[in-house]
Amino acid sequence: MPEPPQRELFAADLAPPDAVAINARCLVRTQDGHRVVLVAGIPIAHYVIGDTMAEAHAMVSLIEQGWADQIEVARAFGRDERSVRRYQRRFEDGGLAALGRPGGYPLGRPRTDHARARLVTRLRGEGKSLRQIAEVVGVAENAIRKQLRRLGWPAAKPVQAELPLLAPAAHPNLSGSAAVADEPVAAHAPTAHPNLSGSAVPADEPAAIAAVSADPNLSGAPETAEDEPLAVSADRDPADRWLDRLLAKLGLLDDAAPLFRDGEHVPRAGVLLALPAIAQSGVVDTAREVYGSIGPAFYGLRTTIVALVFLALLRIKRPEALKEHAPPDLGRLLGLDRAPEVKTLRRKLTRLAGFSRATEFGRRLAQRRVRDFGDAMGFLYIDGHVRAYHGKRTLPKAHVARMRIAMPATTDYWINDAAGEPLFVVTTEANAGLVKMLPDLCKEIRGLVGERRVTIVFDRGGWSPKLFGKLIADGFDILTYRKGRSRRRLRWEFREHRAMLDGREVVYQLADHSIRLLRGKLELRQVVRLADDGRHQTQVVTSRRDLPAIEVAYRMFERWRQENFFKYLRDEYALDALVDYQLEPADPQRDVPNPARHRLDTKLRQARNEVIKLSARYGIEALVNREAKRPTMRGFKIATAKLAAPVRDALRRYTKLEAQRARVPRRIPVGEVVAGDVVQLATERKHLTNVIKMVAYQAETDLVRRITPHYHRADDEARTLVQSALANAGDIAVTATELRVTFAALSSPHRTVALAALCADLDALAPRFPGTRLRVRYAVAA
Repeated sequence: MPEPPQRELFAADLAPPDAVAINARCLVRTQDGHRVVLVAGIPIAHYVIGDTMAEAHAMVSLIEQGWADQIEVARAFGRDERSVRRYQRRFEDGGLAALGRPGGYPLGRPRTDHARARLVTRLRGEGKSLRQIAEVVGVAENAIRKQLRRLGWPAAKPVQAELPLLAPAAHPNLSGSAAVADEPVAAHAPTAHPNLSGSAVPADEPAAIAAVSADPNLSGAPETAEDEPLAVSADRDPADRWLDRLLAKLGLLDDAAPLFRDGEHVPRAGVLLALPAIAQSGVVDTAREVYGSIGPAFYGLRTTIVALVFLALLRIKRPEALKEHAPPDLGRLLGLDRAPEVKTLRRKLTRLAGFSRATEFGRRLAQRRVRDFGDAMGFLYIDGHVRAYHGKRTLPKAHVARMRIAMPATTDYWINDAAGEPLFVVTTEANAGLVKMLPDLCKEIRGLVGERRVTIVFDRGGWSPKLFGKLIADGFDILTYRKGRSRRRLRWEFREHRAMLDGREVVYQLADHSIRLLRGKLELRQVVRLADDGRHQTQVVTSRRDLPAIEVAYRMFERWRQENFFKYLRDEYALDALVDYQLEPADPQRDVPNPARHRLDTKLRQARNEVIKLSARYGIEALVNREAKRPTMRGFKIATAKLAAPVRDALRRYTKLEAQRARVPRRIPVGEVVAGDVVQLATERKHLTNVIKMVAYQAETDLVRRITPHYHRADDEARTLVQSALANAGDIAVTATELRVTFAALSSPHRTVALAALCADLDALAPRFPGTRLRVRYAVAA
């Protein structure tokens, strides 16, 4: 009797629906409670479903033999990559036996019976903390946390507590009182509060630190820059802040107090020169008003803001660049044992971005600057800066003028004052044009400057006579270049104008007259400048009739200060660098140019060129036609019929494409163009870092302005000199009331003399380091 044919375990025609491809050559097939792993059609492993040891060995074999990588195996078998790596380590250490798990209850895991589970549930329902429950049950706090997770309790979310800070005690860096001679930087730890005396504090319940003295800053009175709340350090060694870090871990410290120590040749101590400008900008006080606090932390809000400004001034352009600098060296500039490192700084930025208050932060800083520099707000320059994007996401495109190409990008609109200094920045949604953004920007400007007269200066991107009429009706004056074709002025209409503006002589050839727009409804003033070559004419349109023509032209051409500002921030502050790669949803109904119409435009141009080319050939034949041979047009058409047919065909194609394009709308919702969700780059963290870089640039410019009278080559080298001074090393000496910084000499005597004069000017301002009562003294080594 013949034996029945052996049935294949996996028939080729079955094609089980639960077969999973690991990669192009590896496959996992499951059937009848069994699983087979195949490589190029050859089975390499066969096991019963539920045999974890055999499955782990199959995964390890795929990786060890080079047939698949960890990610592919983890995805195919539904495991985490860490689990796959753990299997590899076990196999390397103990072989196949190590892949199995012994029976019984896992070693090291505390046992809690059902009665204890009910007890834990009841105590948690009464609002007890994890530590209190652990003390009642008699197990570790982590065991209670895991038990609650197994019972289905959601993980507790951290709650931000309002923590009143410690009042200044006996530390010389904080209170200004006398210190022990051999402990110039020691801080006496407070002992009146039970949370600081060693008693247990529930880790999941934020606790407040009580004040240890009757400081007026803690009584609810208004705070000023010089009366800001001060934290007290519990550490005695400024080089080892372990106790403050412990208090921050326990939720008992809102921000580490700056503790300085003496040192020689401290790298980059020159950045402390920016302290007066940072104090004048009010960035620390404004951050406290807007954000309040970022929670119990060693690196609190004040430390984070000061660190970000310092890093920008030191040209540490990205958080990743911190890897190239020693944290203890940067920490000494902040009064800490170590500066925040890459992950810490990124977490702080993420925490700040979570408040979604960057716009309010920038607005309040702008209000403060308007209050301090109101005279420079008569002319405000508005321009968009396009940040090109080179990633893989599908983002809206914008025209990048410096590259002369349209590419994925995000547009930020900056407002600069008459001196070219940045006032505030607005990030647009999906690259809105200047015409669309100007009304919103002007509303923001009116809220900042009040009812004073303001002239907004912008380029041709904002040309819109209808918009001009609306802005003038809202109380603004406009100044811009004229766009489009217009009549050239005759040579005899120009006159030479000469004046001293902003300390330098200006000479222009100008023609001044009136123009009418909107069919005569809008009358404006036009000033035309004739270039030195006598041919090129630049037309400037404004509503200001009270200014001399030369000042109108000068203010318009000073717009290049803003372009130079963009270039400087791109090169020195990495303005275009991405802070993160996070995305956020965008408006899917926003209209964009129709790509179908763009394709038809391309075809229409090609058809037009074809018509022109064929018509030219036909015209040449008509030009060289011999009338003696073909005296009539009919004879010419008969003779050139082969040339005329392609012309007629090309004209028909062109007419057909033109009619087809007329039926296609110019703009359609972006949701019909983009496949999938409509997204844009997250703006909050980028906007926050832009504001910080703006403050750093303002501080640097303040130093440039102060050093200019003391340096005869300031017009060419002032910023270079300030950069060198900020990166200069110095000696730090701490007394009971002062932080003395003595800088090393610069590369040449005349630069050192200028630095010494700058130090004298700054020293007269009596600046204080944020978070302390220490007055900063500046000097230059002989």
